[in-house]
Amino acid sequence: MRLVVVTGMSGGGKATAMKMLEDAGYYCVDNLPVPLIPTFGSLLTAPGNEIQKVAVGLDIRSDRTFGDIQKALDELAVLKIDFEILFMDAGDETLIRRYKETRRKHPIEVDSGSLEDSIHKEREILAGLRAKADYVFDTSSLLTRDLKSELDRIFVKSEDYNSLMVSIVSFGFKNGLPSDADLIFDVRFLPNPYYIDELKTKTGMDREVSDYVLGFPEAGEFLDKLTDMISFLIPNYVKEGKYRLVIGIGCTGGKHRSVTLANKLYERLKDRGDYGLTLVHKDIGRDK
Repeated sequence: MRLVVVTGMSGGGKATAMKMLEDAGYYCVDNLPVPLIPTFGSLLTAPGNEIQKVAVGLDIRSDRTFGDIQKALDELAVLKIDFEILFMDAGDETLIRRYKETRRKHPIEVDSGSLEDSIHKEREILAGLRAKADYVFDTSSLLTRDLKSELDRIFVKSEDYNSLMVSIVSFGFKNGLPSDADLIFDVRFLPNPYYIDELKTKTGMDREVSDYVLGFPEAGEFLDKLTDMISFLIPNYVKEGKYRLVIGIGCTGGKHRSVTLANKLYERLKDRGDYGLTLVHKDIGRDK
């Protein structure tokens, strides 16, 4: 029997993860009363139980201090009931944006009434549980399909967990930098396909644009040096406990050069190490 405790920051994606696990065949129980957690675990491990995959969702609504939840999880360990903790997280800016978009009220109220202060308070409360988590997913720049792929890989196919999620993001400087980027690389040193009439309306996803950009020796040299540096950095980030690395590659509009080089960097880094890898083209669909 596999028991997964799904928890994390409010707005971090717990509900989405629970839905995906349910679709994957898990028996899902959301916000089970805290005192019932050990009893529920005992029932799952009792002889005759036919449920083999279970996900229990717990968040700050169940226990405002998370003290009782921690005690309940400790009791599961005393009862020798194996469980895994999946912690869903996101950066503060992402959480604030999600709350503003949905107009939801944060479950923690602070004296200042500030949403940012509520998020900081929740993060303090959950810090201990996050440190004990078996899996930490930062969904700040994680697409829904990539989240589903990671959940399926770990909780359906039982493959190894990649503690670091690397996201490669192409963008246009005129539209602003990705707010969550850790590393930014400017590829505006390469000739711009925008000024070639037959390439202007195309993007780096089109072969003609890709061939044009990569036809310059500087593009290949840049990719070689960047791949070498990122390959050096990743294991060191993993060693230091970093969960998420966002690499931004920018050109003027985010449609041609940055898209081409982001695609090529993704191809070079995939399947090369013990880390997750996603690719996002932030501005490729912009009209202007």
